[in-house]
Amino acid sequence: MTKASGFVCAVSITSPDERRLIGICQALLSERLCACLHDLVPLTSTYWWDGQINTRKEFSVVLHTRSDLVSSIVDRVTEVHPYQVPCIVSTPLQGGNPDYLDWIRRETAPSKE
Repeated sequence: MTKASGFVCAVSITSPDERRLIGICQALLSERLCACLHDLVPLTSTYWWDGQINTRKEFSVVLHTRSDLVSSIVDRVTEVHPYQVPCIVSTPLQGGNPDYLDWIRRETAPSKE
C-alpha cells in the first residue's frame, strides 16, 4: 500500500461556547476537513481587545488535518464563529507515528462517492 502524501498539522480553535465549538468541529469532521478532533478542558484566556485586557473562560479543540485544508477550515469556522476575530492557528506536525500521520492524510482525502 502506498502512503498518502502531503504535510499534516494540528489546528487549534478556541470559543466561548463549548457546544457551538464542538458543533462546528463535527461539521468539519463530516466534511472530511479534519481526521479527528480533541476536545480540551476549559481554559482561561487573557488577551488585548478594544484597548483593554480581557479575561474569560473559553473552550479549545485541536484538529488533525492536512496543511492544504487549513484555509478551508479557517473559512468555514470564521463564517459561523461568534468572535469577530476567532483564534484559529495551525502548527505543522514534524514527526510522530508514521502510521498515524498517514491515517490523517487518508481520512482527509476527498470523498470518492
